[in-house]
Amino acid sequence: MITPIHNPASPPEPQTGRSVESAESWLGRNRSSKRRLWERLNPRHRKELRMLAEALALQQNHARLPDPVRVRLDAALAELERLVRRIAAILAEVARRTPPPG
Repeated sequence: MITPIHNPASPPEPQTGRSVESAESWLGRNRSSKRRLWERLNPRHRKELRMLAEALALQQNHARLPDPVRVRLDAALAELERLVRRIAAILAEVARRTPPPG
């Protein structure tokens, strides 16, 4: 005997016996316009947007830090940026001095 498979997607509403889902989901269009936009974006752009959102959250957390901690963190970030600029300059110099293959 074949038994039907029950799909417990969402519990029925007590009054009507119908699912709690929206009418859009009943029609198969349950994705919001923001979700559709996010899915249409290039994965590289989604990654960039996620990084920007994380940077904004970190910036907001930075503003909430106590002053002594914030000063030390700013000093460490300035030192890191100085090192990044120095490494970039060294890499540019190496690329300039390296002859092209061929």
